[in-house]
Amino acid sequence: MLKKIPTQQAELGMFLQSMEGSWLSHPFWKTKFLLAEASDLDSLKKSGVPYIWIDASKGKDVVAEAGAEEASQPLPPPPPPPEPVARLEAQPKEPAPVASTPLDSKSMAAQPSRSFADEMEQAAALMNKSRKAVVGMLNEARMGRVVRQEAAAEVVEDIAGSVWRNPSALITLARLKTRDDYTYMHSVAVCAMMVSLGRQLGLSEAEQRVAGEAGLLHDVGKMLMPLEVLNKPGQLTDAEFAIMKSHPSRGYEALKAGGAFGEGVLDVALHHHEKMDGSGYPHRLPGDKIT
Repeated sequence: MLKKIPTQQAELGMFLQSMEGSWLSHPFWKTKFLLAEASDLDSLKKSGVPYIWIDASKGKDVVAEAGAEEASQPLPPPPPPPEPVARLEAQPKEPAPVASTPLDSKSMAAQPSRSFADEMEQAAALMNKSRKAVVGMLNEARMGRVVRQEAAAEVVEDIAGSVWRNPSALITLARLKTRDDYTYMHSVAVCAMMVSLGRQLGLSEAEQRVAGEAGLLHDVGKMLMPLEVLNKPGQLTDAEFAIMKSHPSRGYEALKAGGAFGEGVLDVALHHHEKMDGSGYPHRLPGDKIT
């Protein structure tokens, strides 16, 4: 049973279903988890989020008090919450446990095989290595050279290994982007998230690697855009935006020319800006036509 309660009435043992208010105030990178840590409860109460939704069937219920009708009466389910933004601290901590979708026999177990703290050190070294590799690959593309599939596969293998051990560590670090590193670290972050999503969906390890490779190279076409347009700090003009909208097609052609990448990787490079309502680009595909 879902109930809406004031955030200040949150208690340990409650199952957090969603949060109201501005998503900029949301203190967690995920919702839908059991409030089991005092530090998470403290962060929630200090966040400025006015109300939360709890699922009393999965955790502790609110204790009804006189005058607390809103807290004790079940309300209709809330609309889906907007995508939360990771709020990172100087010392990242392990996110609270999250309910996981059961995986089939093709995929690895959903539970991390290594703690967040133990994986962080290796993930940090991997981030530095991956950044250098991605810089090299994208610079090759900028100079009109073929992107080597072997180089991409090596990076994906390292990233997938970290995600399989504990996805939170690498994804947390990958979100710490500077402006200068944005394009490169965005590619690493999307790769890690694609592997993690594939794992959550129960894809095989081979399918997860393909998803990761697609994420790593989805924006390769941006390297073929004029630097004055790509690096422009202000808003693009209509003409400049028209140029930028060509990057999926340019990236697709560049990867296809190498002859080493599968259809899944090529499809993501070409269609990652399509939208369900058909207003995306380059082909304005409606939802039922997007693979």
